[in-house]
Amino acid sequence: MSLLAKLFGGGKKDQVPSPAEAIQRLREVEEMLLKKSDFLEKKIGQEIATAKKHGTKNKRLALQALKRKKRFDQQLQKIDGTLSTIEFQREALEDASTNTEVLKVMGVAAKALKGAHNNLDVDKVHDLMDEVAEQNEIASEISDAISNPIGFGQDVDEDDLMAELEELEQEEIEKQLLDVNGPATEDLPSVPVSEPERRKPVAEEDEEMNQLAAWAS
Repeated sequence: MSLLAKLFGGGKKDQVPSPAEAIQRLREVEEMLLKKSDFLEKKIGQEIATAKKHGTKNKRLALQALKRKKRFDQQLQKIDGTLSTIEFQREALEDASTNTEVLKVMGVAAKALKGAHNNLDVDKVHDLMDEVAEQNEIASEISDAISNPIGFGQDVDEDDLMAELEELEQEEIEKQLLDVNGPATEDLPSVPVSEPERRKPVAEEDEEMNQLAAWAS
């Protein structure tokens, strides 16, 4: 029985590991093979050192070291190939596991969406939206009606108002002309408010002068 068969249950069909279990077992195999690869690389280095040490002095020992190195190289190549296969399989399982979880979530979301739509009828939704649009139109008409001023002044003819305005402007112009051409009121003589004094007769004035002269002497 192969190592992979042992790790994955010996080929028993009644025990199928989950993707997570399979990924974990593949990681364990990768770690084991990497350790063996490191061991073989060290052995290869040791055999190369042995072959160099003996060289032409002891060809038999040098050749044996190179033969062992050859076997270690072959084992190392097999391990590298196995590691590549396991890595590819692990990545495929990880992708499959991710896709499975995504599909599960999408399935749950689809069921939830379907449940949310169970109580909704497309025709009723359209009817509701039409009613909303109608009510919005009514509200707009009401708002326009309220915003328009009503009452006094709505029936006044604008032409009549313009004619009245021109008449007022003409009166103002005429008033200004009168103020410019008319006499200034402060330069006119004041109107007498009392009777002028009546002049005394000449005989009375002479008599008063004689009396005054006599008193003075």
